[in-house]
Amino acid sequence: MPERTALVRRAAARLCGRLGWAVVHEMRLPNGRRADLMALLPDGRLACIEVKSGAADFLSDRKWEEYRAFSDLLFFAVDVEFPQELLPGDVGMIVCAGLEAELMREAAAHPMAPARRKALVHRFALLAAARLSQLLDPADPFPLRAD
Repeated sequence: MPERTALVRRAAARLCGRLGWAVVHEMRLPNGRRADLMALLPDGRLACIEVKSGAADFLSDRKWEEYRAFSDLLFFAVDVEFPQELLPGDVGMIVCAGLEAELMREAAAHPMAPARRKALVHRFALLAAARLSQLLDPADPFPLRAD
């Protein structure tokens, strides 16, 4: 399943790019949870995208409900074989096949308080900058830590 999860994650991230959403993989949230993908939309909203490799993964993991408090929109990214009827109706759905993905259902909005959104966008920016800096200079003796 790790290969399937990685493929779904990559396809969903590519879809985010096509939609004009900036995406960060594996973003730690203030509650200690880690979002599979966090996307900053052009209008300033944040979308959390939880990747599920299959029905067993979804049914055994309820921590995704805790992501709502730290996003304006909540999506699941699944592959084409995932039983879509398992997903709650108020979350968005991204369906992936190989490296292609399609937004099949929009997420119901649950806007965060402006102060929380500002703090999370700041965290998002620090994490993205730290990862870019590490990529450009892996030997930096003073790397920025954002996670």
